[in-house]
Amino acid sequence: MATRAALHRAGATILEELLATADECPRQVPCGCGGSARYYERRPKQLLTVLGRVETERPYYLCPDCHRGQSPRDQELDVEGTEYSPGVRRMMAVVGSETSFDQGRQQLHLLAGLQVTTKAVERQAEALGADIAAQEQATLQQGLPRPRVAGPGIPVLYVEMDGTGVPVVNLETEGRAGKQREQARTREVKLGCVFTQTTMDDRGRPRREEGSTTYTGGIETAEAFGRRLCAEAYQRGWNRARKKVVIGDGAPWIWNLTAEHFPEAIQIVDLYHARQHLWELSAKLWPSAERCRRNWTRRRENQLEGGRIASLLHALRVLSPATPETAELVRHEIDYFAANAARMRYPAFRRQHLFVGSGVVEAGCKTIIGSRLKRSGMFWRVGSANAIIALRCHRLSGKFEDYWENRRPRAA
Repeated sequence: MATRAALHRAGATILEELLATADECPRQVPCGCGGSARYYERRPKQLLTVLGRVETERPYYLCPDCHRGQSPRDQELDVEGTEYSPGVRRMMAVVGSETSFDQGRQQLHLLAGLQVTTKAVERQAEALGADIAAQEQATLQQGLPRPRVAGPGIPVLYVEMDGTGVPVVNLETEGRAGKQREQARTREVKLGCVFTQTTMDDRGRPRREEGSTTYTGGIETAEAFGRRLCAEAYQRGWNRARKKVVIGDGAPWIWNLTAEHFPEAIQIVDLYHARQHLWELSAKLWPSAERCRRNWTRRRENQLEGGRIASLLHALRVLSPATPETAELVRHEIDYFAANAARMRYPAFRRQHLFVGSGVVEAGCKTIIGSRLKRSGMFWRVGSANAIIALRCHRLSGKFEDYWENRRPRAA
């Protein structure tokens, strides 16, 4: 560790000398107000870099019209308005997206020998995530036609979507009803994923193409999320897919978005979610008769997996619930299975070697959202949560390096 620290100090000294190399210093530069800023003096600036702290001097310009100052060198190095180099900010974004901001601070000290504050990790991680989110929104707001991305055909392209709650501060839930008429304590994150299937295993079951999954999501309306997910699907080659599949649970918003943005897709209700409906219903019907509950549910599961939804609905309609509450639950489940009957043709889907479960997006909800934003004691503001979600989606979709490469012209 002492050797590493010494090498960092030596590297920082070399870096200072490189930054101090005399560069062209014009007498005036363009100003944002439309005028010209004039050379005023050379001003010092301290930076925390991956090698440690360095100090440099750069030309400072002042505009006589608007009286605003600027240092073009800061823009070239991508350090305008910050004391952290791009490399350090990148490290902060990575650790801040993976764990709590304080643990990220500790990791930077242990692994890179960098002393930063917890607040600095928070600000830099959220700033980079907000920049990623802003770029995505700018692309969506352009209202461009759906891109027809060139490339080879895709055998099967899947879109999955789901929602999960994130704890937020009270200010973010004012006027929103929660459970038992209390004020809501969470906001829903809508998460979508896109992936491809090109092969099957030796039993003919579908196999997701490794490394093909990309994610997008945020705390936003269903309308905004639909545009976001549509853009991601078309960017991934929706127009080139020979089979197009949307998988989700029975939430109406999912199928409303599917009808609007993916009308030609094969629609599949997650089989395991449908099974859960049956088990939860049987628990209410026979709360103390486990054997009866198990036998009834297994018969209904056989009907469900066999695609015999008409028989399943008949079995539900002949039930005699003991309480009005249970009767209402039965009516709700009848509506659920009736509305999704066409999406529960599981034998037909399996003959086409398609997935019938939404495990990919459910795992994404746990990995992308739950493991970072739903830890004990965490309460978020919507803007901060969306910044971290955008950052995590980018990183787990393999897009973070592309984002960083696009910053290079500004950070050269």
